[in-house]
Amino acid sequence: MTANPTPDQILGGSPLDVAILGAGISGIGAAHYLTVEHPGKRYAILESRDSIGGTWDLFRYPGIRSDSDLHTFGYEFKPWTDPQAIADAPRIVDYLREAVADDNIESRIAFNRRAVSADWSDSEQLWTLAVRHNDTGETSVVKARWIFAGTGYYNYEEGFTPEFAGRDDFKGQIVHPQHWPESLDYADKKVVVIGSGATAVTLVPSMAGEAGHVTMLQRTPTYVIPLPREDAIANAMKKTLGAKRGFALSRKKNIMQQRVVFQLCQRFPKTARKVIRATNASLLPRDYDLDTHFNPPYNPWDQRLCVVPDGDLFKAITKGTASIETGRIKRFVGNGIELEDGRVLEADIIVTATGLNLQMFGGMALSRNGDPIDLSNTIAYRGAMLSGVPNWTLAIGYTNSSWTLKIGMLCEYMCRVLTHMDEGGYTSVEPIPDPGMPTRPLLDFGAGYVQRALDGLPKQGTVSPWTMTMAVSSDVKQLRKGPVDDRFLAYTKAPVPVDA
Repeated sequence: MTANPTPDQILGGSPLDVAILGAGISGIGAAHYLTVEHPGKRYAILESRDSIGGTWDLFRYPGIRSDSDLHTFGYEFKPWTDPQAIADAPRIVDYLREAVADDNIESRIAFNRRAVSADWSDSEQLWTLAVRHNDTGETSVVKARWIFAGTGYYNYEEGFTPEFAGRDDFKGQIVHPQHWPESLDYADKKVVVIGSGATAVTLVPSMAGEAGHVTMLQRTPTYVIPLPREDAIANAMKKTLGAKRGFALSRKKNIMQQRVVFQLCQRFPKTARKVIRATNASLLPRDYDLDTHFNPPYNPWDQRLCVVPDGDLFKAITKGTASIETGRIKRFVGNGIELEDGRVLEADIIVTATGLNLQMFGGMALSRNGDPIDLSNTIAYRGAMLSGVPNWTLAIGYTNSSWTLKIGMLCEYMCRVLTHMDEGGYTSVEPIPDPGMPTRPLLDFGAGYVQRALDGLPKQGTVSPWTMTMAVSSDVKQLRKGPVDDRFLAYTKAPVPVDA
């Protein structure tokens, strides 16, 4: 029985054809497509932690789950067979482990290796990565011809927490979901969860059964919609038609369903608001104050809708084990939180589910020939590459649908580009926009975590192929069927020794 290769063995030797950053859902997907489409290429995954799974293995707060159905959040090439559609993190990690085993990807993963900087050399036609060994503190150098940045766009080292006056006065425990203590005991205690996003609406019902009482404190309401944890139609199709065909049809059904809901919300926001409100009212006590707690000041899908499986949040509120308070925080006090209207919410534990910070490429410093690359001056091409950054795949999924739907097509596009380069003898490619082309923010989304980071993010253009589309149908045309050689792509041929 051969022992698994060490990280140094995986990364050593001649330059990698492709370096994949991150062994989460994006990086594992990229590894599959390379394995199938380019079996002769030498690739490796640099994973900063000691396990796969990314977000789904890192975050350990109670109830952590997807807020997209796994028939679309899962891979197109690997059927989701679990009956849960809105699945919890352990099931998602098991699914990813199966995907790794299916393609024997683990032998390509260098654990405890974090790329901290990347410099492109025009003369070498190579990226040079400075890699930190998180297990030993040492550093090393890895060279690669292409980079797939499957790092997501969050700062996984530190979440976002506003400055709260009187924080040191609070006598209880303060926890951020990103750094959940394994030993946290909240049984029979009063818990206040600050926030109204996906994390908060997951935490509140998950803790409510064991805590004395859980209060969700929100500054402004969010649209919250119930969905069945199990997709009865999808499960019936998989049972009747078989896992592969049933999954494929379920995936198409849910892609269409997601798109229709999004478009209806955008075109008929008043009607969408009424439907969501009526749904909320049907699941809450008759005298519940919907106008205060479930009436957002923006239209549906101006920010992402929060999904609650089987209406668990509404059930917890109805039972009285959880409640929602809407108001602004004045300060923390010894026994809880004082609001601007003078009310005090008593708490033994305060959970700051106040969001995450955006961070491109895990905070890596990018440069070209030693000169720093300012990401805010780059423009995304087809949502897949960046101007001025050769041989680089930008892996950002959808914000209004399942993340992975776009990642799969990005991987396909990258493989098509690599095929074109091999056939033409090219060593690099980069997108070059027309001078003076109008631009707009990369992520045209109202969420706070996006708005806080816009100044440091790449831009997008106003016309194709310089737009970050958020629709599967558009990306089928742009990524799956779009050209890999047009007037915006500059391909370079340079003689590069095999052992460069």
